[in-house]
Amino acid sequence: MHDLIFFGIFVIMVVSGWMIFAKANRPGWACLIPVYNMLVALEIVNRPWWWLLLLFIPVVNIVFAVILCIDLAKAFGQPTAFGFGLLLVGFVFYPILAFGDARYLGAPAH
Repeated sequence: MHDLIFFGIFVIMVVSGWMIFAKANRPGWACLIPVYNMLVALEIVNRPWWWLLLLFIPVVNIVFAVILCIDLAKAFGQPTAFGFGLLLVGFVFYPILAFGDARYLGAPAH
């Protein structure tokens, strides 16, 4: 039963990622490829490619994950609190972002 629940969450997250990438005018299939999906996400929020390296450093990656989630929320016109929702309860907030009426506004100013 647990496997079925986790598989369902996995499918929801993949479809949500695909839709978010598509809303940001990026190829949806890019969400399926590890590492490349993070490069595309960095492109969506207008952060440099070398931030990917920082996401592999323990503890540092937590700080940068918070920043990326907040930037992603802002890129779709959502408040900072929504970014924390993406980080902490992603299986709820990513589908809201993907299937809701949020539109990609472009990367936030840094």
